[in-house]
Amino acid sequence: MRKVAVSTRQSRKRLREALRAAISYTVLVIGAAIFLFPLYWQVTTSLKTASDAMRFPPVWFPSPPQWSNYLILIERFPMLLYFRNSLLVSASVIVGTVLSNSLAAYGFARLRMPGRDKIFMLLLSTLMVPGAVLIIPQFVMFQRLHWVNTYRPLIVPAFFGGPFSVFLLRQFFTTIPLELESAARIDGAGYLRCYAQIVLPLAKPALLAVAIYSFVGTWNDFFGPLIYLSDKNKYTVAVALRYLQGSVRTRPEYHLLMAAATLAILPPLATFFFAQRAFIQGTVITGVKG
Repeated sequence: MRKVAVSTRQSRKRLREALRAAISYTVLVIGAAIFLFPLYWQVTTSLKTASDAMRFPPVWFPSPPQWSNYLILIERFPMLLYFRNSLLVSASVIVGTVLSNSLAAYGFARLRMPGRDKIFMLLLSTLMVPGAVLIIPQFVMFQRLHWVNTYRPLIVPAFFGGPFSVFLLRQFFTTIPLELESAARIDGAGYLRCYAQIVLPLAKPALLAVAIYSFVGTWNDFFGPLIYLSDKNKYTVAVALRYLQGSVRTRPEYHLLMAAATLAILPPLATFFFAQRAFIQGTVITGVKG
């Protein structure tokens, strides 16, 4: 009888665990469907005709899909030019962000100097300063430098570091054993050589995470290009979408607008998809430990 009772309790326990897992997966699937529905609607609308995009009740899936909408979009609007502009700005910002923040983070992680920790805390305190507070003084400064309507206001600040990326990299650098650099210094290596040949190769996940953050933020940046760029040929993708949205109001072509939005999300989506493992590894601050 005792064995039967134990077996019954184990069966009930397994049943409760299975039921709990089924409920969890059901909630996750429903939540994923809710969050993915806007993306589904965007992609399917980009494949509809102009009349189907405005029809009510809505057409849930176009039949047949109008893949020619993307060709019409590229022929009617200079989307390739906007993509080139965004890639140029994003690539430049990534280089500046990775270089400047890694140097600053290495200094905070390895160099010993009076007041280092206080300076680091002061740097982190700038995270509490709203970006809107700096808009007017920055614009006045760039205007006096005659940088307005150029890409310099969007690129040059990246070469002066940022508190979040410095914090992320500094925390990762502290997990790298000091013994590796000590051995290199015995052989005559200086701080810069240790930084370039030891720290950076070991910090690839964190550097990649910072690069992805920088790319996504720059690619989706709307306010900066809107303020500093007035020439339509210099627009980035984010500003071009707003320009396209204004032109669509005059005629019902929401299928082209959705096609442009679909193209705009492809680079960040592909970047995160192919680099998600290193991105997550670098974000959770995992490193080599001795």
